[in-house]
Amino acid sequence: MHAATQISETPEQIFERTKAREIQLSRLLVFYITGGLLFMLLPGTFLGVWNLVFISGRRAAESISPAWIQAHGHAQVLGWIGTFILGIGYYSIPKLRGGMKPYAIWSAWFAGSMWMSGVLLRWLANIYLWHWRVLLPLSAAMELAAFLTFFRTVSQHKPQDSGKQKLETWVFVVIAGAVGLLATLTFNLGVSVWLARSASNPALPQPLDQRFLVLAAWGFMVPFIWGFSAKWLPTFLGTCSPNARWLLWTLAVYESAILLGLAGLFRITTILILLASLLVIYALRIVAASEGPPKTGGIHPSFPFFVRSAYLWLIVAASLGVCAANARNPSGIWGASRHALTVGFVSMMVFTIGQRVLPAFSGMKMLFSPTLMFACLLLLSLGCVLRVSSEVLAYQDIVAAAWKWLPYSALLELTAVTLFAINLIATFLSDPPSLQALSGKLRRHRSMD
Repeated sequence: MHAATQISETPEQIFERTKAREIQLSRLLVFYITGGLLFMLLPGTFLGVWNLVFISGRRAAESISPAWIQAHGHAQVLGWIGTFILGIGYYSIPKLRGGMKPYAIWSAWFAGSMWMSGVLLRWLANIYLWHWRVLLPLSAAMELAAFLTFFRTVSQHKPQDSGKQKLETWVFVVIAGAVGLLATLTFNLGVSVWLARSASNPALPQPLDQRFLVLAAWGFMVPFIWGFSAKWLPTFLGTCSPNARWLLWTLAVYESAILLGLAGLFRITTILILLASLLVIYALRIVAASEGPPKTGGIHPSFPFFVRSAYLWLIVAASLGVCAANARNPSGIWGASRHALTVGFVSMMVFTIGQRVLPAFSGMKMLFSPTLMFACLLLLSLGCVLRVSSEVLAYQDIVAAAWKWLPYSALLELTAVTLFAINLIATFLSDPPSLQALSGKLRRHRSMD
């Protein structure tokens, strides 16, 4: 019946139906991205700056409650990055998989509302301790339920084109990221129930937190970025297609490292992560010579440089992890490694790729200001350099003055994320495109396939 209805539709009716669906998807994406930006700015970055100011003033990481630090991390990883992933997934995965059947938009709105509510409840439980024994497992259950709704929605339909049954390599990498996110949320629910029943506060003990960070920091964000890099970067950077075989071998090495990390074997884990990080640069051809000019229309021409610098930060993060796993006093080195990963790699990739694709996804709009894009990328880079270096120098008692540098690094990064948020919000609030632009949307999307 559905196929017969489509055959009887005129080209004008098909256009109007497609346009209405695109508008609905664009609004949904803006909802997710705006929610993620709010978590990034307020519970995430602002609380992180507040924590860092106290740590710098007292020259001791132990001066801040672990629950506060974990609340900051949860808001950044799941509240910001997780919300972005779900929103981009709802918008792009059905299209990228080759014409999947449309899903009910209301389910995506419901899942997003439940996801963000769960993250917010977790933040409130950790910061204010108000009924935390109830809110902690409740928030974890809401996050897991929201993700399961998302996963069911984007995976329940097979591509309509029977000739596209075989999944591309980048899809396998994204699926690995999705499995990592599922494992993170399941782990989070289990430890939240345990904390609510047995602990005196909502903070994870250090050994358990270290294992959780393997999943939360490395287990899902990195594979997601690798997968979408394999899909989009050859077009954006003008390089040749990734080496599919090397990418799959890299993924196998990487997932083995994550499993060993969950077992507490951090020395071998960090070595394998470093190996996989080096291999993925070769597999994705990040530093290979371009076959054509990069596509930087509408964005700042520094885009290729900052994308490649993000993968350099991935190597820095992995190398610091190896050092931390073998150091007698590793606290500062672990922190520097996580910051190099979450800010240097993950945030840099989100800032570059996000400002490249999100304006188009939100209704074929142009980025509000390429100059703001360059400013936020530059400030993020400077802040990350200062933070990673000063964290090692201060926490390891190498340079006492480095304690004073920490707040400046936080302010640089806070300014960067604020500029990023302003640029995207201004883009979302800009005038809608013309009908001619909407009619060309599908053609432009094919250039990303």
